[in-house]
Amino acid sequence: METNYTALLVMDMQMGILGRLPQQGASIIKKISEAINIAREKNILVIFVRIGFQKGMPEISSNNKIFSAYKNNMDDSQLSLFMELHPDLGAKDNDIVVDKKRVSAFSGNSLEMILRAKNISHLVLGGVATGGVVLSTLREAFDKDYFLTVLSDGCTDKDEEVHHVLAEKIFPKQAEVMTINEWKTKTL
Repeated sequence: METNYTALLVMDMQMGILGRLPQQGASIIKKISEAINIAREKNILVIFVRIGFQKGMPEISSNNKIFSAYKNNMDDSQLSLFMELHPDLGAKDNDIVVDKKRVSAFSGNSLEMILRAKNISHLVLGGVATGGVVLSTLREAFDKDYFLTVLSDGCTDKDEEVHHVLAEKIFPKQAEVMTINEWKTKTL
């Protein structure tokens, strides 16, 4: 597998999201940290994608059911903590961090431009939640003709059944689905 054209997208692994997953949070942080370390060892680009808004959240319409709830329940003083990447992920100062405005990693940002500038054609996806950012990003990236890998143990969902149905039945139609250990072996 050619790693120079590959990027690991670490998606929504931020304090405001992980705090809502008390049972799965520690486990997914450990797994994604492992994937990040593998990527760094293999010279694979790591890109952190998070939900991020400006002060006052002017990007959020009252018509958007999910994001308007954030806007209604969070003030600017809470926004920076919400957006903070979990410290156990080991993000470095020179890492690429992309703020998205909706569910897909491509929404309202420069992610696609960065990927083109770096000649990335293969995306490896992990993060929270399987039925949210992973699904939306996979669908959009597939339509953009990226080669895709989903790390089945590198993503999680509040609803375990949703995770399993997506990882076992839906994602394999558009991506390679493998565990982090299988991915590590394949990138040797």
